[in-house]
Parts: sequence; structure tokens; C-alpha cells
Amino acid sequence: MVFSMSDTQPDSRTASHETMDQQGIFSRRFTVPESAIDINGHVNNLEYLKWMQEIALAHSAARGWHWDRYQQEGSSWVVRSHLIEYLRPAHAGDDLRLLTWIGGFSHRSSPRHYLFLRAGDHRPVVRAKTEWVYVDAGTGRPRPVPEAFRNAFTVIDDERRVLDIFRS
Repeated sequence: MVFSMSDTQPDSRTASHETMDQQGIFSRRFTVPESAIDINGHVNNLEYLKWMQEIALAHSAARGWHWDRYQQEGSSWVVRSHLIEYLRPAHAGDDLRLLTWIGGFSHRSSPRHYLFLRAGDHRPVVRAKTEWVYVDAGTGRPRPVPEAFRNAFTVIDDERRVLDIFRS
């Protein structure tokens, strides 16, 4: 999957109530739309993946790394892997808070973490991690993550710290 920043806003089917960017944590509160529900009566697994990509794009843009900047740099991000842990079901009309943060940097990649919480009681619904690889947009080959990108984000390597910051 090639990183595309053509739309950094939430899907129009997902009513976004608010977005926050504090201490390295980017979050968005939204209401689960009926269109996100699968035949089992809860949010379809692919919807979580879509929301993860949307918030990653929005976080990047909020920190100054929008689509135009990537084009100027001749770079992009691709997904190496996703790990998604489904903890509780979510249903149409549920208010969720999606948190994301950067977990660190290696030479050519970066893990991004995600946590979907019920907005009312802050109970986790989904926990996820994506390993993103920084690539040359023309060749698709990995390239070093620029220092300017690293400096634009606060690294948080502990989910408990994220929850402490979020709840404070």
C-alpha cells in the first residue's frame, strides 16, 4: 500500500467531532457510521484499517508533512506490516476516540501506534501498530527518514504514557 495524502480529512461517512494534537499524540473523536458495520453487526475490520490510514495522514499533515511536501521531497511511505488486536466490538452510533503516535525511528522506517477508545469510558476497543517504510516515490526503494521529519514528531514508546497524557 503506497501512502497517499490526497485527502487528509476523515471520510465523509465518519462524522468527526474534534481533533487534538498534544504532546506527540494526535487524536480524533468520531461517531461510527452505519456504513462501517459488517454482517456480524459490528465495525468491519477493514474500516479500522482505513481509519488508521486516515489519521496517520492527518497527523503527518498537522506536523507539516502534507502531500505537497512529500511530492517536493520525491518521497512517500509504504506499509511493511500491520498488527491489529481487536479487544471489544464497536457498533453504529458509538463515539470513539482514535489516538495515534510515533513509537520510534530506525534508519528507514518508523512504527506508528493506534488506540481506539470508547469516548465515554475510555475503554480500549482496538490496539494496532503499523510499520511504515520511507521510500523514494519514483523507485519505491527505501531511503533514510529525513532529520526534519524525525524532528517534527515526538516519539512515545510506551502506551501507558500515552494514556496518562491523554487522561490528564
